[in-house]
Amino acid sequence: MDIATILGFVSGIALICWGIMGSGDLLTFIHPSSLAIVLGGTIASTLISFPLAKVTNTFKVVKKAFFTKPISQQDVISQMITLANVARKEGLLALEEAGDKADNYFMKKGIMLIVDGTDPELVRNVLETELNFLEERHQEGQSVLNTMAAFSPAFGMVGTLIGLINMLKELSDPTSVGPNMSVALITTFYGTVFANLIFTPLANKLKGRSNEELLVKEMIVEGLLSIQAGENPRIIEEKLITFVPPKDRKETKKAEGEA
Repeated sequence: MDIATILGFVSGIALICWGIMGSGDLLTFIHPSSLAIVLGGTIASTLISFPLAKVTNTFKVVKKAFFTKPISQQDVISQMITLANVARKEGLLALEEAGDKADNYFMKKGIMLIVDGTDPELVRNVLETELNFLEERHQEGQSVLNTMAAFSPAFGMVGTLIGLINMLKELSDPTSVGPNMSVALITTFYGTVFANLIFTPLANKLKGRSNEELLVKEMIVEGLLSIQAGENPRIIEEKLITFVPPKDRKETKKAEGEA
């Protein structure tokens, strides 16, 4: 579970509620018809913008912002060094057993391509094509959320206009001006909160997850191609360590030395 996502949502909602209750009544901000205009309108426009399958798939992908198992770069380097040692001692065909045991589908696919004697350039092309389509699928989910972030403030403004029109229609009754104006502004409030507390942060979180996954898979591509080229495990380690942020390299090397 991603504690940061949970903490962000809980603290964001709590602070907004605290701010409302400090100067008013929380029930004033609960308005079903305003919520229907903003959330319903946002979902409707999103469905018009994207195929139904992409929208429903995005809702499934969103769970990655809350629940994810981070892929350790250090583990990938360790696995690559182990595979390199096996290949140097027993040959590339000996990697087949390691490929069968690999949990990572992408790594398993690369190992099997090498075991099958595939040309290194073709191995790179196959794996990089897989990466390109993976990135494209990830961007679809981010794009849906970014679109919802753009639509929700717009529907907040639509709700405000509806409220103002109703207010002007009943302008002869001064007592209705205050309540109608209040209702008109609630939709703007909803639109801004949805965009800045839900849709945009979720899109950013998924983008970060995607970048992390792609980086690890790029490490796997470079590691497997180096193994196929017969490079020394120590050289492979030095090559893969360049993918690790400088502040974490010392710790990673230390862990590799202890392994």
